[in-house]
Amino acid sequence: MTARNDRLTIGELSARSGLAASALRYYEELGLIHSERTPGGQRRFGRATLRRVAFVRAAQQVGLSLEEARGALDALPENRPPTAADWARVAAAWQRRIDAQIAELERLRAKLGGCIGCGCLSLRKCRLYNPDDTAARTGSGARYLQGAEPPACG
Repeated sequence: MTARNDRLTIGELSARSGLAASALRYYEELGLIHSERTPGGQRRFGRATLRRVAFVRAAQQVGLSLEEARGALDALPENRPPTAADWARVAAAWQRRIDAQIAELERLRAKLGGCIGCGCLSLRKCRLYNPDDTAARTGSGARYLQGAEPPACG
């Protein structure tokens, strides 16, 4: 780690965060992280950037977009690690989003189980959920997995 001003080079940040330097430059381009430039034009990142990168990666792990991560990061301090109160505000804001995502995944799991349960393993030709390919009339894609209700099994 560089001793001067307790700043990390992009290579050091890459090694510590596990992200490629190109990903870090992309994060910077999106405004997720910020650097200062040396007189020679090299990037230098504050140590708190490590937590910001970890935060973005955690957001992505639970399916949140980079835009959502940036919105949350905009509410966090940039030049110091977030406090418990800072994190609590972000967590409260994301709780509804994560709960909705969990509900959607549970709905998908239930529908997948129903389709696989009939034994045909085909959403296109399934006699229980899609007799005569009636789903094609409602639009493209996996209609019943995307929320359309299949006809009652008979």
